Amino acid sequence: MNSEKDNKGIKRYGQIFSNLTGQVTPPAHVPAEQAFIPQTPVTAHVHKPAELAVPVVPDATFYGLGIAPRILDALAKLKYTSPTPIQLKAIPIAIEGKDLIGVAQTGTGKTLSFCVPIYQRLAQIPKNGLILVPTRELALQVDEVFRKVGHTFGMKTAVLIGGAPMGPQLSALRAKPRIIVATPGRLIDHLQQRTVSLAEVSIVVLDEADRMLDMGFAPQIDRVLQSVTKDRQTMLFSATLPQQILRIANRYMKLPVSIEIAPSGTVAENIDQKLFVVNKESKLKLLEKIVRQYLGSILIFTRTKHGARNIAAKLKNINCLAAEIHSNRSLNQRREALEGFRAGKYRILVATDIASRGIDVKNIELVINYDIPEDPENYVHRIGRTGRIGNRGQAITFATREQYKDVKNIERFIKNALPISSHPDVPSEAFFQPSERTVIMNNFRRSRGPIRRR
Repeated sequence: MNSEKDNKGIKRYGQIFSNLTGQVTPPAHVPAEQAFIPQTPVTAHVHKPAELAVPVVPDATFYGLGIAPRILDALAKLKYTSPTPIQLKAIPIAIEGKDLIGVAQTGTGKTLSFCVPIYQRLAQIPKNGLILVPTRELALQVDEVFRKVGHTFGMKTAVLIGGAPMGPQLSALRAKPRIIVATPGRLIDHLQQRTVSLAEVSIVVLDEADRMLDMGFAPQIDRVLQSVTKDRQTMLFSATLPQQILRIANRYMKLPVSIEIAPSGTVAENIDQKLFVVNKESKLKLLEKIVRQYLGSILIFTRTKHGARNIAAKLKNINCLAAEIHSNRSLNQRREALEGFRAGKYRILVATDIASRGIDVKNIELVINYDIPEDPENYVHRIGRTGRIGNRGQAITFATREQYKDVKNIERFIKNALPISSHPDVPSEAFFQPSERTVIMNNFRRSRGPIRRR
């Protein structure tokens, strides 16, 4: 049974729900929790998520997914007419209050898959929502989606990210937001300083969960989930499905429904991929030729902050409108670069992998992997910045002759060979492939250990 305080809160937020749906708040003799709160699965830890088989309906719309009328109106005004596959499958399940694991390629509209259900469910219960994301840029973009969709619903949001002053964040928290979007590190800072409480959070979303785990945020995620009531809805969205995510599902989720739009490592079919094998000294010359060949917006990835800075400077020297984004840049500098790239002020953006999940810019014509990523999964995340939501995209990767193994690891992960291309003005090279005898001898030496001199 709910306390008198809870019932007052439910009555208050029931009015918001009636505003969304056009329904009348139920009479006092009807228990509010029966009228508004969807039935949630019983608490039980699972070892393997349940599978969901929902056919993708041709020419599907957002109608029929259980979305409240006013939210449908908001989506229509924003010109969201047809749901993507992840939205089509995830939204009805999330609206029911079930725990969810959604696996889909980057750029498939995962944010709206949890934005719509959160607004609808928070209109039904006097609780709050929390979205954890890996990077500052992604946090700002998620908050932007929430503000666009729900600006008329009276639910405030707060963004808690590192690199930003605490003052505005404290002011936003004092305004009692219903939805908090945060990076794990800054949220832990607020928890330690007791400037935020998660006691009223009943919906938790881990967005780009695999990236957060790659960045070493597993301890922070554990602490956050342990700070939230166990009687919650947990949604996890990811581009890949490593074992760490299954550990989170087993430990913190209740009978989660698993939705996998594409197997881990899948690259969108509408992205044309090319591989150029050149020597290290020729990479800058090849880059200059390619950026002059393509007229649209270009996103370039490097392994290091130093490399990103140097490449941006070289591009500016040849009169290219370029900006850089990496962890050495301040939040305002990163925001200005990203907004300038989105608005067309900069045609080229040079970034490190730390930003590969936080760049949500439509109509990027070309992604260039100036440096091969260390992790094959990052290859998928990088080139997923182009060819978004069904548009065609181009992805070009530079490799040196010594990076044969790195290329093969990527090809093994995406289950496809990268087509090798050449440029008439830049000499191509052949991969150095160690002979079978060399591999065997190296393995033999490693197994015996270092040779001791007598």
